Amino acid sequence: MDDITRELTDLVATKFKVPPERVRLESDFIADFGADSLALVELVMALEERLGVRIEDEEAERVRTFADAVALAKTKSAA
Repeated sequence: MDDITRELTDLVATKFKVPPERVRLESDFIADFGADSLALVELVMALEERLGVRIEDEEAERVRTFADAVALAKTKSAA
């Protein structure tokens, strides 16, 4: 597991109050963790803060799974 994935695993586990081992790439924030739209916005804001990047609304709307969040974080941190 790379550093970004590990860091996001910890962030998601804390945000949704689940054990880190429940956070998998295929995890769906809504179906698996009971997230609502506000929780997803807060998650994206936490990603922005942790990575020191700006995530556009259009990008944030595409984040539905942990894999989506990891891919976005990797793209943003590489830019």
